[in-house]
Amino acid sequence: MSLLVVGLNHTTAPVEVRERVAFAPEQVPEALRRACGTGGVAEAVILSTCNRTEFIAVTGEGAEAEERVLDWFAGSHHLARGELEGCLYRMRGPEAMRHLIQVASGLDSMVMGEPQIFGQIKSAFASARHAGTVGPGLSRAMNHVFAVAKQVRTETAIGESPVSVAFAAVKLARHIFTELGSTTALLIGAGETIELVARHLSEAGVSRLVVANRTLARAEQVAARFAGEAILLSEIPACLLRADIVISSTASQLPILGKGAVEQAMRQRRHKPIFMVDIAVPRDIEPQVAELPDVYLYSVDDLEQMIDDNRRAREDEARRAGVLVDAGVAAWLRDRRSLDAVGTLRDYRARAERLRDQELERVLRQLRGGGDAEQLLALLARNLTNKLLHDPSVQLRRAAAEGRSELLDWSRRLLGLDETPGEGERDP
Repeated sequence: MSLLVVGLNHTTAPVEVRERVAFAPEQVPEALRRACGTGGVAEAVILSTCNRTEFIAVTGEGAEAEERVLDWFAGSHHLARGELEGCLYRMRGPEAMRHLIQVASGLDSMVMGEPQIFGQIKSAFASARHAGTVGPGLSRAMNHVFAVAKQVRTETAIGESPVSVAFAAVKLARHIFTELGSTTALLIGAGETIELVARHLSEAGVSRLVVANRTLARAEQVAARFAGEAILLSEIPACLLRADIVISSTASQLPILGKGAVEQAMRQRRHKPIFMVDIAVPRDIEPQVAELPDVYLYSVDDLEQMIDDNRRAREDEARRAGVLVDAGVAAWLRDRRSLDAVGTLRDYRARAERLRDQELERVLRQLRGGGDAEQLLALLARNLTNKLLHDPSVQLRRAAAEGRSELLDWSRRLLGLDETPGEGERDP
């Protein structure tokens, strides 16, 4: 079995593609169970954020299992594989482990070092465990990912003062409005990102904050922290009349704000400019809204230039983090090889115990029949020794005949023949 990652992210696919393959939280459990029923997939986790959708699995080694995963990935969103051509990446074994550590550490994020992705991966892992699609393979792999990611964030400054998507959105607002103190901001959603946006806007001096959410109670919780106002999603059209800034980040699978509603609001606003940032994937605001005069609509991809400036400033810490990632991958490979040895040792011990039991039973029968105990013990030792040595002896003679000197050298080390007398004779 092998670790496999299939997915796409902000560097391989634009938001128009990412939103088509995003999984809503309520879709994940059933999607995981279907994936594990495709054949060749033993364990699975789905990670779906605004910047990436990834399928993390333990599968068979063959190419057939991988092809089935690719077909499932596209088909789960009613897409043909050709529609994702050039966007999907696939990684196996050490390459997959390296990628997962980089993702969890924030090294693969649009905002290098951002901390949210670590929690998102842990949540994805917890959801998969709850769905029953995580076994020992993914448990070991993901726990190793989390341990190395924590080490990266502890031993480097990669996570210090990262420029988040939320911060970039507020910084962009400053380019549109030279003075934010007289503006009203409408925030759609009430999750972690929106709360972070609210904090940055409040610190920037925005005088009025309105939080719109599907449930009023959650909107009130966020709004209360910043002396803001809470409304329901149904009240958004009316609120647009007084909103100068609109920033949206929900988990909705369908647009929340359409061109018609914004167009009507702009007429009543007498075309007073409005600045909008849609951080959500799938998008909350219809892209056609950007066609309206005096509306400045930006998607999450439009924030990448500001974030790139931050990335360049953090390259030194990224290099330090890379050393820890390399060490983490190497440690995982050592553990994998150790597990392979465990299986071989288990099988060899089981075989030796079967031979022991067979010979012991034969001697006990003869003892019960009145045989000489000393002679029978000598027979037991001789027969057991011969049977244990038979197969290794055959293979060693074959290796010698074929000129495989390296195998003979390793065999001497394996059998302890190069140790000092008595050194390798301890009980295993």
